[in-house]
Amino acid sequence: MLTERITTPIGWARAACDSLMSAYLPEELPPAGRWHYHQGVFLCGMELLWRAERDDRYDAYIKRYVDKLVDDYGNFDFARDELDAIQAGLLLFRLDERSGLTGHAGGNEKGIANGDKGSNKYGNKSKYRAAADKLRSLFDTLHRTSEGGFWHKDKYAYNMWLDGLYMGGVFALKYANAYGDKGLRDMVLHQEQLMRRYMRDEKTGLLYHAWDESRQMPWADPETGCSPEFWGRSLGWYGLAAAQFLDEIAEGEAGRAELEAVLADFSRALIKYQDAKSGLWYQVVDKGHLADNWLETSCTCLFVYTLARAYKLGLVGEDCLEAAKLGFEGLVRVVQYDEQGRFILPDICIGTSAGDYENYVTRPTSQNDLHGVGAFVMACVEMESLM
Repeated sequence: MLTERITTPIGWARAACDSLMSAYLPEELPPAGRWHYHQGVFLCGMELLWRAERDDRYDAYIKRYVDKLVDDYGNFDFARDELDAIQAGLLLFRLDERSGLTGHAGGNEKGIANGDKGSNKYGNKSKYRAAADKLRSLFDTLHRTSEGGFWHKDKYAYNMWLDGLYMGGVFALKYANAYGDKGLRDMVLHQEQLMRRYMRDEKTGLLYHAWDESRQMPWADPETGCSPEFWGRSLGWYGLAAAQFLDEIAEGEAGRAELEAVLADFSRALIKYQDAKSGLWYQVVDKGHLADNWLETSCTCLFVYTLARAYKLGLVGEDCLEAAKLGFEGLVRVVQYDEQGRFILPDICIGTSAGDYENYVTRPTSQNDLHGVGAFVMACVEMESLM
């Protein structure tokens, strides 16, 4: 498939999406047939590429994934005890907007194929809005810490994980803006503030992967409740969330200035730990000097995206731009190809719970894990105007 030399970031984004599209029908994306953040992250990356390119192949692929899982009543199978289940809901807003069936704060986008017939047969909402409403309702039922922080999953009692800020937060802000549910905005800002209060390390400017208010997890520091390490991808989710929150909160609105300072400080902290030779970041971000630590691609993709967004927003300077470029060039150097010439992104850490150093550095890696490829596509789209 990759028969011509790729010279632009957007070309790499196309190569990544086209390779996975050739390997999987939308409903077969692994884990097949599931409403899951793995598929959601990849398809959110594809949606960014569609916005840049307006290639209807990408729009049709995203829509088929949703339509195969969400029925005409807005019913679908999703986990009701975790923040991770919410992320793929980001795909619903554009589909609802173009259906024309639900009142929506935004105008209809141009250049999207018509023909939606997915209305909710019990009312005037589209099936996409009905599905979004179900995901929104999770915020009312998920367990919380004593200060209102969401447990990451029911099985991790009193645990907040950095991952959850992206998995639920961007959806909540988009829902608030689309449907006027303004209380969600304060909720999201509160989640970020709690994470920063309890999980941020003043010395490095980085945030620990997880925090256990109850101090019951085996990894929890008895004084702080924090897990002991700075895991790359969890930091990447945090940066992605902060950057995309700023897409949803306008200039002058409550919380905007604080988030801008957060993203700027976080970006400047990240670049201190970039590997100068490869341009990549390590699995355990601040311990690149240890022989068993290793360079990980999905966190690098997320950091490149974060740095590019922070630079475009005028929050950081040329040092962060150069780090983003170096990181992107490093990613392109490690890309591989299969026998059919299809794109492969290697060295993606599989899904990982919080733990100690050994937990992270002994985790298996995979190729073309969807949250890695999705993060790569997001980074490519952001870097297109900067390279």
